[in-house]
Amino acid sequence: MEFNALTSISPIDGRYHSKTANLRAYFSEFGLIKYRVFVEIEYFIALGQQQIIPSSLPYDALREIYTHFSLEDAQQIKQLEKTINHDVKAVEYFLKEKFRELGATDATEFIHFGLTSQDINNTAIPLSLKAALEEVVYPHIEKLLDQLHELTVRWASVPMLARTHGQPASPTRLGKEIQVFEERLRLQWQEAKRIPHAAKFGGATGNFNAHHVAFPMVDWKTFANNFVSHLGLYRSQTTTQIEHYDFMAALFDALKRINTILIDLNRDIWMYISMDYFKQELKEGEIGSSAMPHKVNPIDFENAEGNLGMANALFTFLSSKLPISRLQRDLTDSTVLRNIGTPLAHMLIALQSTSTGLQKLVLNSAKIAIDLEENWMVVAEAIQTVLRRENYPAPYEALKNLTRTHAKISEETIQEFIKHLAVSQEIKEELKKITPWNYTGI
Repeated sequence: MEFNALTSISPIDGRYHSKTANLRAYFSEFGLIKYRVFVEIEYFIALGQQQIIPSSLPYDALREIYTHFSLEDAQQIKQLEKTINHDVKAVEYFLKEKFRELGATDATEFIHFGLTSQDINNTAIPLSLKAALEEVVYPHIEKLLDQLHELTVRWASVPMLARTHGQPASPTRLGKEIQVFEERLRLQWQEAKRIPHAAKFGGATGNFNAHHVAFPMVDWKTFANNFVSHLGLYRSQTTTQIEHYDFMAALFDALKRINTILIDLNRDIWMYISMDYFKQELKEGEIGSSAMPHKVNPIDFENAEGNLGMANALFTFLSSKLPISRLQRDLTDSTVLRNIGTPLAHMLIALQSTSTGLQKLVLNSAKIAIDLEENWMVVAEAIQTVLRRENYPAPYEALKNLTRTHAKISEETIQEFIKHLAVSQEIKEELKKITPWNYTGI
């Protein structure tokens, strides 16, 4: 069967390919190979710049190998891999051929000098992950934060009945309820950005064995720290053959918290739509239900919730599996690392769906007002609290008796209750001014 979006096994490369296409540069097989080539070349250049190895090659010409890296180049490497059955060694052989084409045959043995495959993989993958987050995923989080802030401001003064345990509760303001999610999301995003992107760079078992035996006078720890730092990563100082992935696990846990907040947001908006607090704009020609013409389903929020759940399930596995490896290494991390783009793709789909859903929301002020009007009992808390201030006897019990012995509490019920209170007229006037619309706190 011919491969295209319609024949993909995963919807992230099929149905949702247009939403996840920007991640291909980082997490596809092509992307991984290109980042490996980048690390190998920059390492060779760093060796030359520190005069550890002789190199007369122009660095610009070397960097053009990865800046002009093509699909044909990647296919050439994959063809080499078929012959030798080693993906990183295939990159090395590819680069040796490129060096020969540049007339630098004598320099070829310093490609991949002293390294093991994981020095390349555990530098290339954190680089690709960092770039994907900063260039693709985080801008979508920032866009969503901007949307939430705009809604917070727009609806700042809209009074709304709160519901705790699903029951009518002290009124709130719609803008403030949106602000809850804006604040939570922003704080956890800041936490995620603070987590270092760590690389392992220290030879076969992390001790610079080959480096030290060849050039014992070189301070290889300092060289590696400077090299990895120059790439924008943090170098883990004491490792086995592989990176221990503790920071990567922490990052995935942080992204899970972001997603959990987004699930909470999507569910709340879904509930508000079901309560008719929001209507949804539709594009011309769109259909809400295949059977019921009247329906406009909250599909964006449902799509987001489903994809966030998928992302978190995978992040949970990644954060619990990656830090575990038998002795100095086993190969289980290799196949797992190839999948780190999958939860990010589901997360990206969800961010876009949430954003699209928020753009469609139309405030139904009439329904919000009706709910406030039908729930005058929520001012009972306010009245009994003022009465407590005035040392009125058993105010809570008095309001409890009122609200539980009347089938419906209306404005008239409240006013009649206030009228017969044994308090001054001044206090009565103060109490009469309290309504479900203005009892919204600070």
